[in-house]
Amino acid sequence: METILCLVHVETDGTLAKASLEAVNSAATLAKSLPGSAFAVGLIGELVQAAANAIATCGAAKFYAVSGADFASPRYATDAAAAEAICRAANATLIIASGGSRWARVGAGVAQRLKGRADTHVTAISVENGAPRISRWYYRQRIETILSRAQRPWLILTDPGSAAAWSGATGTATVESVKVAITDANRRTTVTGIRAPAADAQTIRPEAEVLFVAGAGWTKKQANGQPRLKEAETLILDFLKQSRASLGSSKSLVDISGEGQAVLSFLTHLNQIGQTGSTPRHAKGLATCCHGEEPHSVGWRFINERRAINLDANCGWARGKADILYVADAFAVMAKVNALLATR
Repeated sequence: METILCLVHVETDGTLAKASLEAVNSAATLAKSLPGSAFAVGLIGELVQAAANAIATCGAAKFYAVSGADFASPRYATDAAAAEAICRAANATLIIASGGSRWARVGAGVAQRLKGRADTHVTAISVENGAPRISRWYYRQRIETILSRAQRPWLILTDPGSAAAWSGATGTATVESVKVAITDANRRTTVTGIRAPAADAQTIRPEAEVLFVAGAGWTKKQANGQPRLKEAETLILDFLKQSRASLGSSKSLVDISGEGQAVLSFLTHLNQIGQTGSTPRHAKGLATCCHGEEPHSVGWRFINERRAINLDANCGWARGKADILYVADAFAVMAKVNALLATR
């Protein structure tokens, strides 16, 4: 019989992030698919009761928590100690958590402390012949594998966006407090503050419906024989501001800064998607001024509706990689789109 534990961390405002609710849904679904299994939730944060009440009806038989000011902010020493303590208290054999930065930092270490195993970037959890199976991608997202492990405990980190978020009625959860001894040695790392861009300057929005991808063509010489970099920046930023889309980029564009060429000032490698970048999961995607070749388009496999703008009618997007290809000048198209958005 498996004991399934879902580990979640509570945000500073006392809520659970969407990625955490996705992990709760994955764990609850797995518990229903494994007859005789037990399901519990472990919460870590400064104040956890409100978050536990929010998922009180998720089907968990028990709620464990490590709480207090020491656990408000991400920190390896305290997060790992808290997770280990909850896993031991629950006698967990299958541990599911979101693969965000906080759990990804400590997941392998917690598995080692428990003499278990850990798998990351899991995109699906299923059951076959009464045993849990996980799906994940290898070789730069070209090969999908389904695998299982006999080793227990087994810690599974799910990729954010790969499952639906849990939703249900709130209730009153009975939370069992788990004590963790924290010393000054565990507090050597401190969070002194959070720096975040202004709302209008934020370009990475994982929850956005649309992903806008800028290719290297934005910085090349245009029909007049000159690059139009400032105009490109204005068009792209205006679109992001009005549509609240998320910004992606091809590797070639974020790399040319190292070649001494002019670049879009707001782009970093965090915006990179594709073979060597992130794999986004937005509902819609619009690629502009990139060719749609395999190294770039491989990152689009989870985009439901793909469109592209390119002057080349024979580009990679035209060869089955986009649902709709607009053979047009991206500068002219985006100027018109921005004008239409401004009238809404």
